[in-house]
Amino acid sequence: MTTTTLAALVPVLPFLGAVAGLALGRTAPGFVRPLAVLPTLAAAVLAVLVAIRQGGDTVIEAATELTPTGSVPITLGLHIDGFAALVAVLVGVVASCVQIYSTGYLREDPRYPSYAALVSLFTAAMLLVVYSGDLMVLLVGWEIMGICSYFLVGHYWETPEARSASLKAFLVTKLGDVPFLFGLFALAADAGTFRIDGILSTVASGGLDHPTPVALLLLAGVAGKSAQFPLHTWLPDAMAGPTPVSALIHAATMVAAGIYFVARLLPVFAASAAALTVLAVMAAVTMVGSALAALAQDDIKRVLAYSTIGQLGYMAGALAVGDRGAAVFHLLSHAAFKALLFLAAGAVIHAAGTNSLTAMSRTSGLAKRIPDAYWTMTVALLALAAIPPFAGFFSKEAVLVAAEHTALGDRAGVPAGAGWTVLVAGLLTALLTAAYALRLWLRAFRGRGPEAPDLPRALGSARAGGTPTRQPIAMTSVLWVLAIPSLGFGLSALVLDDWFDGESLLPTLTTTVLGTGLAVAGGAVTYAVWRTVTARAVPPVATPHVAHPDADAGLVEAEALRLPHPAEDPADPGRALLGPLHGPAADGFHLDALYRTVFVRPVVGAASLVRFLDREVVDTYVSGAANTAKGLGWLVRRAQTGNVQTYLSALLAGSVVLAIAAVALANAFAGA
Repeated sequence: MTTTTLAALVPVLPFLGAVAGLALGRTAPGFVRPLAVLPTLAAAVLAVLVAIRQGGDTVIEAATELTPTGSVPITLGLHIDGFAALVAVLVGVVASCVQIYSTGYLREDPRYPSYAALVSLFTAAMLLVVYSGDLMVLLVGWEIMGICSYFLVGHYWETPEARSASLKAFLVTKLGDVPFLFGLFALAADAGTFRIDGILSTVASGGLDHPTPVALLLLAGVAGKSAQFPLHTWLPDAMAGPTPVSALIHAATMVAAGIYFVARLLPVFAASAAALTVLAVMAAVTMVGSALAALAQDDIKRVLAYSTIGQLGYMAGALAVGDRGAAVFHLLSHAAFKALLFLAAGAVIHAAGTNSLTAMSRTSGLAKRIPDAYWTMTVALLALAAIPPFAGFFSKEAVLVAAEHTALGDRAGVPAGAGWTVLVAGLLTALLTAAYALRLWLRAFRGRGPEAPDLPRALGSARAGGTPTRQPIAMTSVLWVLAIPSLGFGLSALVLDDWFDGESLLPTLTTTVLGTGLAVAGGAVTYAVWRTVTARAVPPVATPHVAHPDADAGLVEAEALRLPHPAEDPADPGRALLGPLHGPAADGFHLDALYRTVFVRPVVGAASLVRFLDREVVDTYVSGAANTAKGLGWLVRRAQTGNVQTYLSALLAGSVVLAIAAVALANAFAGA
């Protein structure tokens, strides 16, 4: 089988699994889980084979015209370079882990068949984006991911949080997609094609007439899809969905799509210094702001959500300084440890019966109850904090090295100011990242107080009695699988140069000392503050937990969403570290309130005005015209009695009136 055929099957298999799962979900529920796992797993295996055959240093292209348009043709084609091959492997592996994990996490969920089918469709859409060689076909996958996220984030639609979060995610990303679509059309008009290879050839020959408007329009869509400032506000709220969905969105699909799109078309953005400067500023604000917000969150998943926004800021910063190798390297590394973080957080929520870090900090023994989640989450947090030799250290250092080279003027065509902006923001974010990562770990696993609720019994036989058992093997095994790349993927920088444009991804002494030193300093200060505030704090009071801790993980999480979070905790080191910034940071710096005031209320007011004009003005004229015709009809109907004598009398009376009028007119004219 040719490499092109194998590549074509990679997105097709999850799509067929989604269709079959939806078709058989009610009639043959026993096939739902195999149809969810096996096609996605097969797609991952095929993606690995495609990557091996591609080799990293060649580009696989194949295309056929999809339909004649009369102007710019649309083709169904593949464009697989080293980046595409590696990202496809990433998507397949993470999606397979999510599907396997979900079989245990949502085992008793009545909507699991539709959930699994949507995850498969989500995966197929992202793989289509990765492999597509035509921007219009890429747009199809781009938009399918948007609608899948709407349904998956709203999976627990009984809760108002899930309903509003799904709608917000859909609308905010669509707000970016509108200029994104115009940007695609403008790019195709300049290049004369939607084919990626044709666009890159046009840029290389200097044939792109309007690089700055095109790049800025495209960046709007990237900001929405990859949750960059100012369109990032949907991602923290999207935590109302099931935890495996959060892992898939944050690690391998939706938010990665925007970064991957810029990496694939980086020459288009590099043709405009203004666009690179805007991207650098956007990345810097995103990195620092999200790290501050993460340090103030109480919901464990919202901490990880803001963490994702910040790490995406690193990737966007690498692209802003013209190094797509560093951006994609961090994308791959981040996918491993962020998927692990979310899936481990699902196990923690399952065991603790709450998603509140404050509630977890007031219970003890959680680490002993879930050792698999405890150890793997520790590995993932060390990778997130960029502590050597974990994967995050190497990939984050690659971003800082790229920014350093640009800041020192070693990279032609990229503004040095963009390099300094990304470098300074990246170093500050490294400090804050270590701080909120350690804060999460301390509050989740080093709590004080009564024992956590009994660990839900994973086996059906254990539900009838006996001692609690570990969580389902489908959940714990995935955690250890993802722990391997979280620990060791960074070392691939030694051997994967050919896959990343042949550029070295190894750290330099300067960035290593600065980045690691700041991370260690951030962790040390956080630990010292934690020791101080916990020693001074009063004994913790009881906090609310779910009423049914023996339920499956998905049901526990759905119930935890409804629980109120405990009041402000003086033992929270984040409060002491942030000081007066804690309140604004916890509320996302009030951006949602600002958007409601500036955008939502004027739009709602305008809609109310239009409704008033439609009902009270337009409808009045329409109703008046109808009533006039109705009145005339009533008068005519009154004259139609069906009585011949009445008709003759009216005819005679009319004749008399006409005769009198004629005589009167004749006399008048005669007198004149």
